[in-house]
Amino acid sequence: MKTTAIIVAAGSGTRLNSDKPKQFLEIHGKTVIVHTLERFQAAPSIDAIILVLAEDQIVDFEAAHITKLIKIVSGGSTRAESVWNGLRSVDTEIVAVHDGARPLVSVDEIERTIEKAKQTGAACLVAVVTDTIKTVRGDEIAATLDRDKLRRALTPQVFKTEVLRKAFESGDLSSAVTDECYLVEKLGHPIAFVEGSSRNIKITHPEDLILAEAFLKNI
Repeated sequence: MKTTAIIVAAGSGTRLNSDKPKQFLEIHGKTVIVHTLERFQAAPSIDAIILVLAEDQIVDFEAAHITKLIKIVSGGSTRAESVWNGLRSVDTEIVAVHDGARPLVSVDEIERTIEKAKQTGAACLVAVVTDTIKTVRGDEIAATLDRDKLRRALTPQVFKTEVLRKAFESGDLSSAVTDECYLVEKLGHPIAFVEGSSRNIKITHPEDLILAEAFLKNI
């Protein structure tokens, strides 16, 4: 089964307080999005890459060495709309969706998540929760959750294409949808999880950029 990766990088990155979107900031001489694309270029199971960018960023984007990149499409007003725009161009049996601002994903994580999705139809890369998590009520602590039963959702999230298309066709594409598993959960389709690394961070705040620079220095 062939696999297409949708790399979503159409966000503005306002929380980083930068004059340019976070995916176009440079780390060790390469932009964040190029670091990310190189991971999927190196993954043996990835046959094609579709990149989703804001419309005004498409013309100037260059990554000629990413030979698996077959198409660049315009993003939507929400993350879900951006993924849907990319998904409509997918013609492989498996699709992997990944945040462009996660340049530290490993080839091993990509491969293991794809393999699990081929077996089960849907798989999400996750990381353990190490902090103690509390629920709150008003201005008080209400309860403590069992962190052994909690995982942080990472990307890639990988699906049989027919499953993800059905989820998007029947789902809500508003800003409330923060990942693809949310829509697939609504279908009632089981989603397997694959344990990933806590290094697979999403660059959102200035301190994340510092961490990414340190991690990438040792790769």
